[in-house]
This record gives sequence, structure tokens and C-alpha cells, in this order.
Amino acid sequence: MEIQTKKFAVLIDADNSSINAISSVLEEVAKYGIASVKRVYGDWSSEALKKWRDVLLPHAITPVQQFAYTKGKDATDMILIIDAMDLLYAGALDGFCIVSSDSDFTPLASRIRENGLIVYGFGRKTTPEPFKKACDKFISVENLSFEEKEEIKQNSIIKKENEVKDSIKIELNDKDSIKQQIDKATLNLIYKAVKDNSDDSGWAYLGLVGTYINTVKPDFDTRNYGHDKLSGLIKALDVFETKMQGSQMYLRKSSFSTFIKLVQKAINQYADKNNWADIDDVISCLKKSDLNIRNYEEAIESIHSGWIEVKQIKNKKFVRTLKEMQ
Repeated sequence: MEIQTKKFAVLIDADNSSINAISSVLEEVAKYGIASVKRVYGDWSSEALKKWRDVLLPHAITPVQQFAYTKGKDATDMILIIDAMDLLYAGALDGFCIVSSDSDFTPLASRIRENGLIVYGFGRKTTPEPFKKACDKFISVENLSFEEKEEIKQNSIIKKENEVKDSIKIELNDKDSIKQQIDKATLNLIYKAVKDNSDDSGWAYLGLVGTYINTVKPDFDTRNYGHDKLSGLIKALDVFETKMQGSQMYLRKSSFSTFIKLVQKAINQYADKNNWADIDDVISCLKKSDLNIRNYEEAIESIHSGWIEVKQIKNKKFVRTLKEMQ
């Protein structure tokens, strides 16, 4: 069965969008479907929009002229909304991509969604929450374009040495820094998404988890936390067990008590007469389970000394159970 490609109208508010982000926005739109309609709205007699003319032809974007008839009134918003409603009722599209950081388009996004069409919003991270929530998905342009990031810092002078230091800092980001970057509400949302979509064993399909999160929080974007995909963010958080079934990833919340029980069971299986077991044998046993732990030895050693004991003889480590976890 042939999958039909979705058709979108890309409507750009030139007054509240960046010329530097347009190429990246259109590339992002291409992930979801075809940009059948591409229009940008503004007063093209204004010097402020002069640079926009250089990107219209290369990207086949149709400029729509709208003079500011009354000072203080945003005529551009009005004509964009009128065009959007005309396109909506024409019935030839599957969705809209509204490129603006203006909350005035919140009612428009809500109205389009009421008709059953998809709405993607593109704007700065500072875009008001009502517009973000009104979209099926909101994408921050800072995550799409290096040039856009530079424009946000337009009055700052960045020296080459500082750029090198910044890149080193990014490379040195560890799991703790990822946890600090992600706000508690978002982390709890991920936990809830896993819980609500899990089977009896606690495993949840990553695709369903992602859909759940984006439905509740349309502006959720893994690129805010330095990862291109949700799978990368999940692994970096290191609070979920993961497993692969074919090409599909499943995850569940890590249970440390379950891990301790498995460790103790493995120790008892390989223990000598003095109850000591070679840690390598224990790790080999754990790897046969459906756990997905990056560093088994480190995880075993992190168990509180009240449960197990670890000793080292030359280059070998041994472990034994002190108290069974019930």
C-alpha cells in the first residue's frame, strides 16, 4: 500500500521571523511532508525587509504584500490569517506550518486543529506559551540553525578562543549535566509517558512514549538537551533500562532494588565455599538478563555496603552477599 505524502502550507510572518532560519525551517518541514504552499507576508516597501528578497527566489517562496494602513495595527497578521482560512476551506492540504514568534496566531492554530489538520509552529524559544500549546508541535528555530543562534547574540562579540572552550564544554557534558538541563516537570512527564504506555513488565515502546510527550508538551524537543533523537536523550539520562526488539527500542524505569536482587542471585550462583564470587562471573550472568547497563562493574560497586561487600585481590575483584534483599 502506497503511503501518501502529506501536503503543508508554510506561512511566514516576516515581521516576527528571521531570514537566517528559513532554510533550516524548510528542511525541517521536509521531514513531515511537502511544502505545497510557501508564502511570506510583510510590507515589502519597508527597508527592514529588504534582505528577505534574497531568499525568496532560491526557496520559491511567494511574497505577499501588505501595507500597514494604520500605525500600530499589524496588517501582516490579518492577511496571513485570511489566507490561511482560504487555504483551510479549499481542502487540499493536510496541515499548516506557521513561522512566527507572535502569540497573535494562537486562535488561528486552534481553529485549524479543530478542522482536523496538523499545525507545526516555528519560532524562538521566547515565543509565548499560548501559541506553543496551540500547535501540534512547536519547534524552536534555535535548534535548527547556527545562524539563528548567532542572530540572537547579535550584540555580543564571540572570540575564537571562547568558541573552542564552549565546544570542549559541550563534549565534556556528562549524565549529571543532562539531568540538570532537563526540568523536573519534563522528566516527570517522561516517567508518566513510560508508565502509561507500558506493558505488565513495565516496558514501553519508545515511539508511543514520544507521541505521548509531544501531545502533552508540543514544544518538547530533544535538541534542547543536546540530542537529535529521543533515544539518545533516554540513554543519556541513565534512569531507564532499554532493550531493542528488531529496530524498535523499548524502555522502562530502572529499579535499583530489582538490580540488587539480580546481583545477589548471580553472586549466590557463583559463590565459593566462603561465599565470594568473581565479579566477572557475576557481570556475565547479569548480561544474560534484559538489563541494559553501561558499566556493570560500576553499578555493582555503587550498591550500599549493607547489601554486598567487594574486595580486590591483585587485579581481580570479588563480591559476596551480606544481606538478602526481600
